[in-house]
This record gives sequence, C-alpha cells and structure tokens, in this order.
Amino acid sequence: MYVTSGNDTEIQLTIDAAIEFANAINDAIDDTGEILEPEAARRLLHDQGFSRAATAPIAAVRRLTQRVLDLLPRLSTLPTSDVGAAGTWVNAELTELIIAPSLSDHDGSELHVHWTPPSASFDDQVMADVLMAITQDLCEHGVKRFGRCAADDCEHLFYDSSRNGSRRFCSDPRCASRTHTADHRKRRKAG
Repeated sequence: MYVTSGNDTEIQLTIDAAIEFANAINDAIDDTGEILEPEAARRLLHDQGFSRAATAPIAAVRRLTQRVLDLLPRLSTLPTSDVGAAGTWVNAELTELIIAPSLSDHDGSELHVHWTPPSASFDDQVMADVLMAITQDLCEHGVKRFGRCAADDCEHLFYDSSRNGSRRFCSDPRCASRTHTADHRKRRKAG
C-alpha cells in the first residue's frame, strides 16, 4: 500500500492510484450496472501498488469499493472546484476516520508512515492514505493537478504530476490517440 509520509512521489502515486480505482469502479457500473467485483477490485488495487490488497478480507475490499464509489462525486468536483470547497469535503471525510500515525516496515518495505493505527481495517487504511495524500496535495498545489479527460467521449478523472501541468488525457491511451487523430483529420480537411 502506498503511504503518504510527505514524499511527493508517494503522494502522487497514492492519488493517481485512487483516481484509477475510482475510474474503474465507475466504468464497471457504466458497463454492467453493478459495482466492481471484489476479486477484480483486489487485482486492480494490488496492481496500483496497494500491496495489502492481496491478503485483505473480501469484506474490506467490498467496503473500500463502496466507499470509493461514494467518494466519486466529490472526487469528480476536484477539476472545477476551488481549494476551500475541496478542503471542506476532505475535512468532512477525515472526521470519519481514526487518524493515528504510526511507523511500519511491513512486508519487507522500508520504514514508512501509516495514518491509521495497526488495528485499522484495510479499507480504513486505504481511505486514510488517499485522503491524507489529497490533503497534502491541496496544501501544496491547490486543485490544479486534478483534471478530467479532454477526449469527447470520456469522463475519466486524472491526476497531473507532469512538471508543466500539461496533461490533458486520462491513462487510457486510446483517448489521446482518438483526439489527436480527429484533430489531424480536421486540419487536413480544412487545409
């Protein structure tokens, strides 16, 4: 699992992983009308770097999936929100968690900070990491790093960690490709 101990890279990876997970949940609902299945959620979380997902109880994975789904409308406001509004909802979410930082070196990892006590459930640990990462990023960068895909047929969110803040598309390479191809055809037709 990523932790947010103040390291910009860890913060970026945590936020990016959370947004990718939220997009996947939203896609599953759009495609099937059902929430993302627990085993698919577990694989996605593990692939996004949440190493404890592999051994987390199914109930915790289900709770986390539902909690991220519930958070999705708020995450969706970040690209067009102001820092004050974003701070208000993050603070509201943080009041639902027990934040008790502790040091850990589980699973052979280097010493790092967990925002929850060792007894916290997997879903509480992930939610705390994600919310603390968003908190730290809002303090450092405001909302400017949060975006919505520029492809006409995509509503995915993304987190822009590029140096010049130039990212326009989500992580699906087809979005940028379709948009660039359409723009190229439009220029050729006009020229």
